[in-house]
Amino acid sequence: MANRLFGTNGVRGIINEDMTSELGLRLGKAIGEFFGGSVAIASDTRVSGDMIKSAVSAGLMAVGCRVLDLGTIPTPAIQYFVKTHDHVSGGVMITASHNPPEFNGIKCIAADGTELHRSDEEQIEGKYEEDVPCKPWSEVGTRDEVLGAADSYVDAIVSLVDTEKIRSANLVAVLDCANGASYYTAPLLLSKLNVRAITINANPQGEFPGHPSEPTEENLATLIEITKYANANIGIAHDGDADRTVFITDQGQFVSGDKSLALMAEMAVSKKGGGKVVTPVSSSSMVEDVVVRAGGEVIYTAVGSPVVARKMIDTDAIFGGEENGGLIFPEQQYCRDGAMTAAKMLEYIAKNGSLQDGIDSLPAYFTDKRKLECPAEKREALMEHLKGINASRRTDSTDGLKIIYPDGWALLRPSGTEQIFRIYSEAKDAETAEKRGAYYEDIVKDFLKTRKT
Repeated sequence: MANRLFGTNGVRGIINEDMTSELGLRLGKAIGEFFGGSVAIASDTRVSGDMIKSAVSAGLMAVGCRVLDLGTIPTPAIQYFVKTHDHVSGGVMITASHNPPEFNGIKCIAADGTELHRSDEEQIEGKYEEDVPCKPWSEVGTRDEVLGAADSYVDAIVSLVDTEKIRSANLVAVLDCANGASYYTAPLLLSKLNVRAITINANPQGEFPGHPSEPTEENLATLIEITKYANANIGIAHDGDADRTVFITDQGQFVSGDKSLALMAEMAVSKKGGGKVVTPVSSSSMVEDVVVRAGGEVIYTAVGSPVVARKMIDTDAIFGGEENGGLIFPEQQYCRDGAMTAAKMLEYIAKNGSLQDGIDSLPAYFTDKRKLECPAEKREALMEHLKGINASRRTDSTDGLKIIYPDGWALLRPSGTEQIFRIYSEAKDAETAEKRGAYYEDIVKDFLKTRKT
């Protein structure tokens, strides 16, 4: 049986330690053998992007594929390209999303623009183990540079929002691109929507000198300050590969991903007069509260955007997303889409007024998030231990262990992309959420200290 390479969002590792050119070449051959034909490839701005993209491209060509190099673009932009070009059999995105700059990754995209199903990843892993043989010299593939994918992607988004309403609102936005893949597409989108943009960290510098690429409140201190004092209508921040977006209100308040998910879900359900919304078990209860209030239904899944996207397809859902700012609008495509999220939030403000007022109208929940280093070999035993001590409580094992309390929940699960263990806790008041989070953090710490294997 092949060793597992793919995590929740592709294959990731530290450059020249886990993620090497040798791995890229061999995995490229496996991916090429799986897809065949023409394969699109792109990267975010990480300094190692060219190295890994070249290695994967060489592997693809070695087994006869035609490589279409789209350059440096957001992950949802290559997904949109693959989806809208019938002759393209699949895609490869070189990115490690929000991970630190020493990381990079390889993410595979199916012909319909979605991330590959786990069963397809297993086939690629099997081919990787076999080490696919190269084609003879007369059958090797080619590589072509393809221009315009970013512009086509932005134009598609503009066509799917109320552009007249947004343009006439004369909005002002402060835009933080994290020096990542949205450095070109995000300013272009705002320009096309007649939104005055004050941009920061909008240079393709893959060491992320402005701030780490994860768009947390701590990392976005400068964006928060500028949004507040510039009297802007909104602050917009993308992660490294721009499949996620988080927001700052006109009052300078950081908007958690749960809250933007809830606002967008409510808008989608209200517009349709009902419908299904798909989200992972890690999402706040406020999402279900507002969806049900608007006449819709929530379907829960395991954590991971591919899982959410495929459940949306299976259930004909009108909207979906994760609590980390990764929202999925099926009218555009079944994947997390940072630019589409930004455009839809601008539409919300143009139609409803202050983002702060919208956030203040949401049901009040408080979430405590923690993470601890956890070696992969201890995960299984740790989860069994946590299940044992919560045997008498109401639980949900859709993903990790979710303990249901009368006033909230706690979710305990290992990360799918890093050797860390996540502890999420939600309650109606901040003190209870924090205490519950601290309680489980102590249990996990004690277990990791005392258990050798």
